[in-house]
Amino acid sequence: MSTAPSRVFVARLIGLPIFDPQGDQVGKVRDLVVSVRSEISQPRVLGLVAEVFGRRRIFVPMTRVTNIDAGQVYTTGLLNMRRFEQRPTETLVIGEMLDRQVRVDGTEITGTVYDVAMEQARNRDWVLSRVALQEPGHGFRRRGQTHVMEWQEVSGVTRQQDTQAATQLLAKLNEMRPADAATMIHDLPADRRAAVVAELDDERLADVLEELPEEDQVEILQFLERERAADVLEEMSPDDAADLIADLAPETAAELLELMEPEGAEDVKRLMSYAEQTAGAMMTVEPVILPTDATIADALAHVRNPDLTTSLAALVYVCRPPLEPPTGRLIGVAHIQKLLREPPSTLVAAALDTTLDPLRPNMSIDEVAAHLATYNLVAAPVVDEDGRLLGAVTVDDLLDHMLPDNWRDRMPRTGVTHG
Repeated sequence: MSTAPSRVFVARLIGLPIFDPQGDQVGKVRDLVVSVRSEISQPRVLGLVAEVFGRRRIFVPMTRVTNIDAGQVYTTGLLNMRRFEQRPTETLVIGEMLDRQVRVDGTEITGTVYDVAMEQARNRDWVLSRVALQEPGHGFRRRGQTHVMEWQEVSGVTRQQDTQAATQLLAKLNEMRPADAATMIHDLPADRRAAVVAELDDERLADVLEELPEEDQVEILQFLERERAADVLEEMSPDDAADLIADLAPETAAELLELMEPEGAEDVKRLMSYAEQTAGAMMTVEPVILPTDATIADALAHVRNPDLTTSLAALVYVCRPPLEPPTGRLIGVAHIQKLLREPPSTLVAAALDTTLDPLRPNMSIDEVAAHLATYNLVAAPVVDEDGRLLGAVTVDDLLDHMLPDNWRDRMPRTGVTHG
């Protein structure tokens, strides 16, 4: 490795882009893999866990890493694309070492690991050399004192702990996008995953669940107490919640629907009433719906909502009352590009596209795909036989249902040189 810093704190590496020699990004750093030989000897760094395009995780040996600096990691470009599988003799620094309870030898100082540092030894191997720990807060101090100690001065970093918390790991996960956090949670050992799930707030857990494979969703939901599981389902988008509940045992599904708030449960039940792989089953019931007297300024204020996906923000739907699906009659839709070109005081009704044919809830997934492709749309309304708006199908909804169940595990086609 050339021109690398003498010491690197691992938590600061997470999320850094990984580049090949031509300067093309091939992935991101997600964890560090080490070999622990004993409590006192410095663990040898074996390599990085990298997330490449398609959210696939691979192993990058340190021998393939040519440079690390403040903002990126460089490799030789020759990467083995086999999915990373942790061996029994390997430890993940972020996934397993953070939050371990440790003691500084010869003192009364105890604390929680919040970072570790690695350095190159004389033989050019990278080893873990420092432990950053934080003491518990006392009295009015909400945060305890922090220390950075030599590896040999600290006991407990390499021991498995039955009651290991997840505070520091949660801090890293909360900095990630939900899809990235979901991938990390998917790869955690079962005990660490349980600790993380227990401490995530309901809204964040809902965001992460929406990005996990179905088997992980079911496993996590069954791990939760029934009341909390219902609360998390309420935080999910109704279409994702409906898909998840449909994968549960009928008696469990019925119990959770009973525990949910009536309004949320009603939306989920309505979506579950449609046949699978139809517009009705995959639509969202939370598009941007406006009355006929709404102005363009009103519409733009709604689509600025950061919780809206790009595809949901691309169209607004003008309807007669009531404005909750199923609404009154759909008058038309307005494209965001059109709204941006008109004076804010203009009524949205003056900028409507009334030529767009809506979808019917029983249309097949292939018919929906053909409709979006034909008219170059990222979203389209779904109406009933009376012209009432039931919801909207977005292109991301469509992709979720069209891609194979194991699409995250498939080999990326671009961006990485195969070795």
